[in-house]
Amino acid sequence: MGSYSIRQLATADVKLFRALLGVFGEAFEDTNSYGAAQPGTKYLEDLLGDPGFIALAAFQEERVIGGLAAYVLKKFEQERKEIYIYDLAVTERCRRKGVATALIGELKRVAAECGAYVIYVQADVTDPPAIALYTKLGRREDVLHFDIEVK
Repeated sequence: MGSYSIRQLATADVKLFRALLGVFGEAFEDTNSYGAAQPGTKYLEDLLGDPGFIALAAFQEERVIGGLAAYVLKKFEQERKEIYIYDLAVTERCRRKGVATALIGELKRVAAECGAYVIYVQADVTDPPAIALYTKLGRREDVLHFDIEVK
């Protein structure tokens, strides 16, 4: 596979973030959700500049091969933060090579910098590779997830 690098995306990295959206769409077999109605450039610049949002991308040379999107959540019961990994994906040809583990390792560094005390993520029960990865890196909690429609 060759070597890869990981870095946090910033306001000027909209083009790279769009490439990451393409990786998410392919990995989750949902190119419509991740590609058909992408936000405008200003929206993405604001998102990438928001300290409550973290986008990490893995690169092989100049090509995005994976990444994650996470949210920093300020807690109310104590002065502390936690980070929720919303999406994490690696291109098929680069899987099982440590990229996802390295992305989470970099997120741990970012989390420590911003004062977070925990990172959490959910995995579908039908996704054994994700479950194996997260089990290797953390402690499993079995919970139920509910989607509540707004309209």
